Amino acid sequence: MDAMLVIALVFTALILVLIIKGLMIIQQSEAVVIERLGSYNKTLSPGVNWVIPFVDKPRSIKVRRYQAIGGENVAVVQEETRIDRRETVLDFPGQSVITADNVSVTVNGALYFQVIDPERAVYQTENLIQAIEILAKTSLRSEMGKMELDKLFESRQEINDKLQLVMDEAGNKWGVKVTRVEIQDILIPAEVEDAMRKQMAAERERRALVLRASGEREAAIAKAEGEKRSSVLVAEGKKEAAILMAEGQRQAIDQVLAAGNEKLEPQLVVGYLLGLEYLKTLPEIGKEGDRIFLPYEASSVLGAVGSIEALLKGPSK
Repeated sequence: MDAMLVIALVFTALILVLIIKGLMIIQQSEAVVIERLGSYNKTLSPGVNWVIPFVDKPRSIKVRRYQAIGGENVAVVQEETRIDRRETVLDFPGQSVITADNVSVTVNGALYFQVIDPERAVYQTENLIQAIEILAKTSLRSEMGKMELDKLFESRQEINDKLQLVMDEAGNKWGVKVTRVEIQDILIPAEVEDAMRKQMAAERERRALVLRASGEREAAIAKAEGEKRSSVLVAEGKKEAAILMAEGQRQAIDQVLAAGNEKLEPQLVVGYLLGLEYLKTLPEIGKEGDRIFLPYEASSVLGAVGSIEALLKGPSK
C-alpha cells in the first residue's frame, strides 16, 4: 500500500513538473518559435501556451544592438528566444559615402522595421538585425553614389523612398516589414562646406544685383512713361489753350464788329486788338532793366496806334 502511494505521489509530482515546465506565458506583441526534436513545430502567440518539456524547445534569434561604451557606439550581439513584434528603430552609426562628384560625406540614418513572420525571421537569416543593417548601408551607398552633393540635400525624400522599396523587397523574405527609412544628417568636409558657403554668398549677391538692375529698369521705364504722359498732357493743354485763345480773339473781333454796326473794316479791328496786346506787354518788358531794346520797329507801334485812331474816327469813305 505504501509503495502504491509513493508511486502515485511521484507520478503526480512528475505530472505537475511537466505541466509547470510546459506552461509558457507569452506577453502581448511577442512571439516564440518552438522546435520539436530539432524541427519547426509552431509559433506561440500571446497568452498562455503549453509545450512538451524536454521535447519542444524555443528557437533563439540573434539580435544585434548598439551600446554606448566609452563614448562610442559598440555593436553587441545577443541571443533571445522571445521575438519582439513591435516596430523597432535601427539607428546605425554614420558611414562614409562618395557622391557622383567625388565628395566624401558622412551619413547618419535610421530604419524602422517590424517582424511580421517570426518563423521566417528565425530561419531565413542567421542574424536578422545585422542583415537589415548591412543591406541598408549598401543600398544607401548605392543610391547616394548616383547623385551629386548639391542634389543630396534636396532629394532626401527620394532617397528614403528608394531605400524603403529595396528594404521592403528583401524584408518580405525575412518576414520583416520596413515601415520607414530616414536620413538623419549629412555631414560634409569643412573645406567643402566653406566652398558651398562662398558659392551661396556669391549666388545671393548675383540675385541681389539682378533684382537691383530689374528695379532700376522698371523705375526708368516708369519715369519715361510718366514724362511721356506729362508731355502729352502739356501738349494737349497748350493745344486747348491755343484753341480757347483763338476762340476768344474771334469772339472779340465779332463783338467789336457788332459794336460798329458792321461799318468797321475787319483789318482795322484786328490791328486794334493787336495794338492792345502790344501795349499790355510793354510794362512787363520794362521790369527787367532801365534800358529796353524793342524787337519791333517804331513804325509798327505807330501803325497800331493809327489803327486805333482810325477805329475811333470811324470807317474810311
